[in-house]
Amino acid sequence: MTPFAITTPPRILFGRGQAAQAPALVAAFGARGLVIHGANPARAAWLLEALAALGCDVMHLPCAEEPSLALLETTLAEARRHLPDWVVGLGGGAAIDLAKAVAALIPAPGGAMDHLEVVGRGLPLAADPLPFVAIPTTSGTGAEVTKNAVIGLPEHGRKVSLRDDRMLARLAIVDPALTDHTPWAVTLASGLDAVTQVIEPYISAKATPYTDAISLPAIAPGLAALMTLQGAEDPAARDALAWTSLAGGLALANGGLGAVHGLAGVVGGQTGAAHGAICGALLGPVLAANRSAAEPGSTAADRISRVCDLLAPVLHSAPADVPQALARWIRGAGLPALSAQGLRHDDWAQVATSSLTSSSMKGNPVPLTIADLVAILSAAG
Repeated sequence: MTPFAITTPPRILFGRGQAAQAPALVAAFGARGLVIHGANPARAAWLLEALAALGCDVMHLPCAEEPSLALLETTLAEARRHLPDWVVGLGGGAAIDLAKAVAALIPAPGGAMDHLEVVGRGLPLAADPLPFVAIPTTSGTGAEVTKNAVIGLPEHGRKVSLRDDRMLARLAIVDPALTDHTPWAVTLASGLDAVTQVIEPYISAKATPYTDAISLPAIAPGLAALMTLQGAEDPAARDALAWTSLAGGLALANGGLGAVHGLAGVVGGQTGAAHGAICGALLGPVLAANRSAAEPGSTAADRISRVCDLLAPVLHSAPADVPQALARWIRGAGLPALSAQGLRHDDWAQVATSSLTSSSMKGNPVPLTIADLVAILSAAG
C-alpha cells in the first residue's frame, strides 16, 4: 500500500444542536475576537450576542461575495486594528475562506501575495495563524476542514489558494440546522459542489484508502438528499447533505480533485460566478469525458464505473447514461448553463489552457487535452 497522510482539524463537532457549544468553545481562545459572516449580519446575531454575554470584545465583518484579493486586503487591514485573539468564519464557503485567510495573515509579516499560489510567491506562512473556528451555514465547499483559502484575482482571471497545513481550523462545528430553509438556488449550487467533492476525490489519481472510505459512501446519499430538497424542506436530507459536504472537504484535503475544479477555478476567475454553480454545470460533462478517456480495465475506468453504478438508481438511469442523466437533472433543477453564468464562447480555449496548470487538474484520473476541455465547456455551456 502506498503511504499516505491524514490531515484534519483537531476537533470536529457534527450534528443538530452542536452550534450551541460554539460560544463557550470560541471564548476559550481569548477575550478579543473577529467574526466574519455572510452578507446578512442578522444570521450571526445568535453567536455575537452569546459571545458578548461571555465578556468577549468582538468585531464582526461581512463577506458578501466570494473573496477577492482586494476584499482580503481591506478586511485584513480592519481586522489587524482590532488585535483579535481568534477568528471565526460563520457562513458559506466564501465567508469561511475569507476568515481562514485573515486568521493566517494577521500575524504574517508580509502581504497576501507572498503566500498565494500561481500568481504570488507561494511561500509558507512565516508565523502561525491565529486560532480559527469554522461554522458553515451552507452544505457545499467543505471549507471548514480544508487547509487552503480560495481567493479571486479578477485582473488575472484566476482563483488561487493560500495554503498551509497550519491553516486548518482548530475547531469545526457542522450543525445541519444552520442550513435549514436555505433558498433552493443556493442549496442546489452548494449541494452540487458537495456532491462533486465526493466524486472527484474517489476517482482522483491521488485517491488513498482514507479518501475512499470517506467519499465513496457519501456519493449516492448526497445526490439523493439534494433531489429530496428540490421537492420540500427535509431535516434528514439537510443532515445527509451536510455530511456529504463535510466528507468532501475531508477527502479533498487529503487527496485530489480533478477537471471539474481545475476548470472551475479559471471560469470563476473569469466570470465571478458562484463556485458551486460552475461545478454543477461541469460535473456531468467532465464525468462523461473522463469515462471516454479512461482505458478499459484501468483503475480510473473501474472507479468511474463504480460512481455511475451508484448514481444510476438515484437518477433512475442505466449506468451507461449516468453522466447525461445527471447533467439533465442538474439543468432541469434550475442550474444555469455556463454561458448564462457569464462564460463566453470566445474564452473557452483560454480557460482550457489555463486550467491545465491548476493544482486540481493534477488529480484528474486521466489526462485530458485542450480539445477535451473545450468540448467539456461546450457541453456545459
